[in-house]
Amino acid sequence: MELWVVRTLDPQTQQDLVLKLEFLCSASVEQTPPSRLLLLPVPLFPQVLWCSCPHAGMNVMSSVRRGAQRLRCTDLPLLSSFLSPPFLRCPAWSSAPPVTYLPNRKFAAKQVRKGQKEQKKPKVDKQEVEIRQGMTAAALAAAMNKDFDHVLEALLNTPVDLDSLEPDSVLEEKWIKEVVTRSGMKFRWARLRESREKPNTDARRRPPADPSLLLPRPPVVTIMGHVDHGKTTLLDSLRNSQIVSTEAGGITQHIGAFLVELPTGEKITFLDTPGHAAFSSMRARGAHATDIVILVVAADDGVMTQTVESIQHAKSAKVPIIVAVNKCDRPQADPARVKRELLAHGVVCEEFGGDVQAVHISALKGENLLALTEATVALAEVLELKADPGGAVEGLVIESRTDRGRGPVTTAIVQRGTLRRGCVLVAGKCWAKVRFLFDERGRMVMEAGPGAAVEVSGWKELPSAGELILEVESEQRVREVVEWRSHEEEQQKLQEDQIAIQLKQQRHLEEYQRQRDAHAHLSWRQRKAALYRANKTRFSMRPSEHAESHEPRLPLVIKGDVDGSVEAVLNILDGYDAQHQCQLEVVHFGIGDVSENDVNMAEAFGGSIYGFNVKASRAVQNLAVKRGVALHLHTIIYKLMEQLREELSSKLPPCVSETVIGEALVLATFDVSVGKKKVLVAGCRVQKGSLDRRLKFRLIRGGDAVWEGSLSALRHHKDDVQTVKTGMECGLSADTDMDFRPGDVIVCYEEKEMQQVTSWDPGF
Repeated sequence: MELWVVRTLDPQTQQDLVLKLEFLCSASVEQTPPSRLLLLPVPLFPQVLWCSCPHAGMNVMSSVRRGAQRLRCTDLPLLSSFLSPPFLRCPAWSSAPPVTYLPNRKFAAKQVRKGQKEQKKPKVDKQEVEIRQGMTAAALAAAMNKDFDHVLEALLNTPVDLDSLEPDSVLEEKWIKEVVTRSGMKFRWARLRESREKPNTDARRRPPADPSLLLPRPPVVTIMGHVDHGKTTLLDSLRNSQIVSTEAGGITQHIGAFLVELPTGEKITFLDTPGHAAFSSMRARGAHATDIVILVVAADDGVMTQTVESIQHAKSAKVPIIVAVNKCDRPQADPARVKRELLAHGVVCEEFGGDVQAVHISALKGENLLALTEATVALAEVLELKADPGGAVEGLVIESRTDRGRGPVTTAIVQRGTLRRGCVLVAGKCWAKVRFLFDERGRMVMEAGPGAAVEVSGWKELPSAGELILEVESEQRVREVVEWRSHEEEQQKLQEDQIAIQLKQQRHLEEYQRQRDAHAHLSWRQRKAALYRANKTRFSMRPSEHAESHEPRLPLVIKGDVDGSVEAVLNILDGYDAQHQCQLEVVHFGIGDVSENDVNMAEAFGGSIYGFNVKASRAVQNLAVKRGVALHLHTIIYKLMEQLREELSSKLPPCVSETVIGEALVLATFDVSVGKKKVLVAGCRVQKGSLDRRLKFRLIRGGDAVWEGSLSALRHHKDDVQTVKTGMECGLSADTDMDFRPGDVIVCYEEKEMQQVTSWDPGF
């Protein structure tokens, strides 16, 4: 109930005031019934009455309140025409303070509301508090820039036990939000700024050993050069073997490591690298794992592409070079030309004042090989190659493969320490407990010192070629190392993904800003309509409802015998540049023979299987035939690429080629009646080739083709003919209404469908 104080003196004045207030109440509020007013005397103040309207609504009460306030606060002259004479003689109104009276309440209310609209309250930005789970009371107070007592005051009248609340007490999430809300602030959750750091448990190389502990070791020599220049033949002659006879196609397609003991007693570890263009990564790996590079150059062929690449690998690895000029026994051999060509690539032989030794040899006949080995041993002595045979093992993975019966096997060179059975090794994210060690001839050895090349079995997974091998204390320690390296790889991938997401968001924002700038001059309705028209086709379907692409594509499953072979094939496929013709994607690659899983994966993606130096069992071959999966097995790298290019070309749609058969010149035109219809006939003379009615024709006028189609008639004199040869005159008419003119050229051509050939060139 609301009450208003009204000053009055006698009962007559009270009654008069009641009537006037009732009238004011009924006249001020539209469509509202009049309300009764109740005047209550107050004992303490006999001249003051309380005016109440118990049954009125809020609008009526407000009207009565404003009317009563105006009656109370106004002066006598303004009420002289409104109240009765007894009230005018009231002496109590003589001391009332005069105020400005609004004559019409209706207009006054409108002005008040209009002023309220004009005077909008300014929007107050609340302070933003960053909160997180598990905050203490002190941390919350610091985030709000308040003290601890403020938190206590905000938690009054809550179930929180304030007596036991300390600054280091952890608050629940709802009470953290309650404190912030009661403080007139807004909260936001804090971002995770610092990730929990994981202790680094990676294995590292040992510091350099004491020079007094170093002992001489065999040099590691890599034989490099162009394909078919005699590298493997040279190695065969040095170790009295027949490696060339075992290589498919007569070319080396793997990197091999061999320990050769010379007649003088010195030992040299040789690395034989492929010279084919596809095995660039193998040559680079061999150059970085060696002490000396023997560059084999054929005297009758000179410096070739892979020769230059081998020189670049040796220079990048800062490894000295010895030039072996091979095939000097041939009649067309010119060793001097080879040395001059090497000058252009920064290899200066001793004959021209340089420090590079050049030895003329014949690997096939074994001529002058002793001089080559002496030069190698002399250079190794100058380099003073020594290593520490004690302590943890350090080495390098040269090659890795899956051997039937042995499992994952790696060819490794020991750089430091002595490798024995039972050692726990880690390479990348793979680890092994050494079960067996084999030399290059397959014989089991018990240990391998620095500079030795051995095959290591016992790997849990197959490491990649080029990985560093480190020995650790135990299997528990090696698992920690592998876990740490996997974690590091995941973090790096997450960082790369985050960078990619940020770039995509940035491009999206730039595109959005360009669209806004382009429509900045439009109203919001026009801008909305323009954006709808621009994006109507884009958002017409959901992404999942988009039709599948009908572009040709070829998914591949790649299998190889060793890691280096798979790496070489993948490096070639990385250079595929004909995606506009056919999409090429590698869905799976691995080491080992082709299995049923490979066939199932190729079938799922609708692709083909390519195997290099691997086999497929009869059951796998039958399964591939049954599933309709193409299975291609090759032992020579360039034949595999030729097969791949043929399959890519077969995926392309056929192209239509045109062959011009003949040309004729229009000499005159005339009309011929055929029934009731007149047909325009062109009189022509064949200038080149012949015209065949069964083929297609094109009309050329002024260098532009104005008509293409077939003939309805071809006549020589009055006879219908199929062909007209050079020099003959004929009359012809088109199958449609065509306006022939003298001077037009009519070309007869034949369309043939031809198979497209992919534009991708593997480079060899």
